[in-house]
Amino acid sequence: MGVQELDVERLIEELTIPEKISLLAGKDFWHTVPIERLNIPSIRVSDGPNGIRGTKFFNSVPSNCFPCGTGLAATFNKDLWVEAGELMGKEAKMKGAHVILGPTSNIVRSPLGGRAFESYSEDPLLSGHAAANIIKGIQNENVVACLKHFVCNDQEDDRRGVDTLLTTRAFREIYLKPFHIALRDADPGALMTAYNKINGIHVSESKEILQGILRDEYKYEGATMSDWFGIYSTKTALEAGLNLEMPGPTRFRLPIQTLHEVQANRIHTKTIDDNVRYVLKLINRALKADIPHDVVESANEDPAASEILRKVGDESIVLLKNEGNILPLSKTSVAGQEKIAVIGPNAKAAQDSGGGSASLTARYKVTPWEGIKKKIEEGGNTVSLEYSLGAFLDKNLPDVADILENEKGEKGVTAKFFKNAPGTKDRQQFAEYLLPTSKLFLSDFTDPGLELGELLFYADFEGYFTPEETADYDFGASCLGTAQVFVDGKLVADNKTKQTKGDAFFLGLGTREERGTVHLEKGKKYHVKCEFGTSPTYTLEASQEIGGVFFGFRINSPAEIEITKAVELAKSVDKVVLVVGLSKEWESEGFDRPDMDIPGATNQLIEEVLKVNKNVVVVNQSGSPVTMPWVDQVPALVHAWYGGNELGNTIADVLFGDVNPSGKLSMSFPKKLEDNPSYLNFGSINGQVWYGEDIFVGYRYYEKVKKDVLFPFGFGLSYTTFDFKDLSVAADDENVTVSVKVTNTGSVDGSETVQVYIEQSNPSIIRPVKELKDFGKVFLKAGETKSVEVKISIKEATSYWNGYQDKWQSEKDTYKVLVGNSSDNIILEGKFATSKTFYWLGL
Repeated sequence: MGVQELDVERLIEELTIPEKISLLAGKDFWHTVPIERLNIPSIRVSDGPNGIRGTKFFNSVPSNCFPCGTGLAATFNKDLWVEAGELMGKEAKMKGAHVILGPTSNIVRSPLGGRAFESYSEDPLLSGHAAANIIKGIQNENVVACLKHFVCNDQEDDRRGVDTLLTTRAFREIYLKPFHIALRDADPGALMTAYNKINGIHVSESKEILQGILRDEYKYEGATMSDWFGIYSTKTALEAGLNLEMPGPTRFRLPIQTLHEVQANRIHTKTIDDNVRYVLKLINRALKADIPHDVVESANEDPAASEILRKVGDESIVLLKNEGNILPLSKTSVAGQEKIAVIGPNAKAAQDSGGGSASLTARYKVTPWEGIKKKIEEGGNTVSLEYSLGAFLDKNLPDVADILENEKGEKGVTAKFFKNAPGTKDRQQFAEYLLPTSKLFLSDFTDPGLELGELLFYADFEGYFTPEETADYDFGASCLGTAQVFVDGKLVADNKTKQTKGDAFFLGLGTREERGTVHLEKGKKYHVKCEFGTSPTYTLEASQEIGGVFFGFRINSPAEIEITKAVELAKSVDKVVLVVGLSKEWESEGFDRPDMDIPGATNQLIEEVLKVNKNVVVVNQSGSPVTMPWVDQVPALVHAWYGGNELGNTIADVLFGDVNPSGKLSMSFPKKLEDNPSYLNFGSINGQVWYGEDIFVGYRYYEKVKKDVLFPFGFGLSYTTFDFKDLSVAADDENVTVSVKVTNTGSVDGSETVQVYIEQSNPSIIRPVKELKDFGKVFLKAGETKSVEVKISIKEATSYWNGYQDKWQSEKDTYKVLVGNSSDNIILEGKFATSKTFYWLGL
C-alpha cells in the first residue's frame, strides 16, 4: 500500500495554532486527531501489556491473551520475549492499532500491588530486559510500543494523587532503571506517564523528569502521552513536555482556553511547536505499520499464534517443590488403573489474566481440568480422572455466560437494549446481542439507536439455566447504574432500591454486590433476567460513564460441605492435583490486595486434603506471592501465574513431563507479608507514600538483613540436573565478559538459566550484597554441554547513583562475579578489578 511520510517541519509552519492545539490531545478513547486539510491522519492505540484488545471494551473482538507480565519475566528468555513481542505486533495490526499501550515496566515493590501481575519483576534489570526485548519484537512489526507507567506507579491506592517520596538513589537504581534499560536497548516510540506524583510533582507535569532526565539526559526522541485521564494542568504539563493528552476529547487542552493562554503569552508558541513535533514524529513512526484506515478488527486464529502462547506459557511455569519426584505424573497406568483427583476453585476456571486494562476477551481459554483431561486421553484413558470444587474463590458471584442459553440453545447472555425503563408500555427496543460474558462494562457502548452522548437507556440481560443439582442458588449483581435480578419473573437480587458503594469495575466506581437466594430443581429450565439501567439511574453519585453490571449465580453450599466432598474424593484416589490461587477479582488495576493470603477456604481445603492423601501436587495461579501455611507438608508445588489462552495446556504440559519446567521466579516469595521490606510503607497515608526501604527492594533486602524467604528470586527446579563449571571472567576498561560451561547431568532434556550477579568488595557506601547484572538461558539435551557467555559494560556492572555528585559512580575496586541458577544458589565465583573511579550520565 505504501505510506507518505509527513514533512514534520513543513507542517509545523503550515498548521494554524488551533490545529496544533488540537493535535495535543486524543480525538476519542483510542485515536489521535486528524488534520484532513494537511493530510495528517489519525492513528489508533490499544491496550495492552498481555494481549491486544482493540478499540472495544463492550462486545470486543476476541484476542489472544499472553501470560501475565510476571509470568513472561519468569521465562528469563530474551529470544522468546522478542518472539512474543512480534506476535503482539502482528495482532495489533489485525486490530488496526498503530500503538500498543505496553509493556508495563514498573517494579513489583510489594506483593499487594494491584497491578503487580502486569509488571515484570522486583528486579530492575530483569524488568528492563523483559521490556526491551518485547519492545524490540513489537517494533520489528513496525508497530509502536508505548512503555509505561513512567515512573513509580507501583500501587493502586490513591494512584492519581499519591505523592511518592523517595531518595534520588532509589529513584535511579530501582524505579527508573527498567525504563533506562528499555530506552537504551529498544527505543520505544512512545512513553506513558504515571498518574502519581514524585516528591511533590505529578510526573505528567515534571519538567525535571520529562525534560531534564528523559530528553536532555537520555536523549529520548519518542512521544510522551498521559495515562488515561492522568493529566492535571494545561500550561504546566505542556511546558514539562507532556506531548499528548489521552484520552480525548480533551479536558485540559480545550481549544479556546489554550489559544487564549498562547495569545496572552502565558504559553509560548515554541512550547506548542515542541509538543506538536513529537506527536507528528509519533504519527510518522506509526504510519510505517501500513495499516489501512478502514481496517476491520479481527481475531488472530492462526494455529501458530497458539503455539507461541503455549511455548511462552510452558517456559513461564516454575517448579518450586518436587519431593520424592512425585512429578511428572504419568498419563498411563500399567498395574491397575491409577486414579487422579483434580480439586480446587481454579481447576475448572480459566485464570487467563489479572484484572483491569490488562484483561480482555480471550479468543479461547483452556482450563487446567481440560488440559489435564486431554493428557489422560492421550494416554488411552488408562488413568481415571475425577473432579471436586473443594472451595469457592469468587469475590463476587461468577460469570455465568457459559451456562446460560438462549431459545436456540446457543451459549451466552442475550442483551436487549431499550430507550424506556422496564414496565413501560410498548418499550422501544433498539439493539440486541448475544454476549460471551455476564460481566458487562458499557464504557464504550455505541449504537445507531442512540444519540451522540446519550447516557440514559436500559438493557435486559437474560438466558435460560438448567441446574445439574437440586439446591439453593445465590444470585447477585453489582453495578454502576441500577440492576435487579429475576428468576422466572420473581425478584431475587435488588441493586436498585438499595445500593451501597463498592469496588465494582476497575475504576472503583460501582456498588457492592447485592445477593438473594432461590431454590432450584435439577433438570428444570429457569429464565434468568437482569434488568439494568445506565448511570443516570445510579442513586449514589453522578458519573460520566455509561455504566455497567456484573451479575451471576452459583450453588449455595457452605465451605464445610464443599471441603468434605473434596476430602472424600481425595481419600479414594492415588494422587491429588489441587489447583488454587487468585483471580482477576483479587489482583486488578483499581485496588491493591488487603493481604497476601489466598481468600476463602482454600488453605483449609489444602490442609484437610493433606490429612487423607500425601501424594498432593499444588498448582498455584497468581501474579504475585501468596502465603502458603501448608507448604512444608506438600511434596510438589507448581507456580503457574495467569497463563493466557493456553493456561490449561501449559499446566498439563509441565505436570505430565511433556515439558521440562524451566521457569524462574521473577520475584521473591516471602514467608509472610510482614517480612516484605515495603510492609511498613505501602499504600497512601494522607496522600503520601514513603519508599522507606530505599534501594533494598526484594532480594536486595532479604539478603542484606539475612531474612529467610519461602522461595528466593530466580529460583526454579527442573526434572533434570545441571552442572556449572569452567567459569571465565575477562575484563577491560569497557566490558566484563563472563562465560561458563553448563552440562545437563540428568536423563531428561531441559533448559537452565545462568544468572550473573556482581558484588563490590570494598564499597564506600552501603550496597546490596549482590545485584543481578545479566543472565542467559540455554537448552541442553541429556548429557550435553554448552557454553553460556554474557558481556556486561563495566559502568553497568559496577555503578551506583551518587546523590552528591548527581551522577552514576563506578569506584576503583575489585568486584566478585557470582554465577548461579538462583539468587541464593551461587555455584561459581570469579572476580575482576577496575583501574579508576569515574562518573557518568545518560544511557
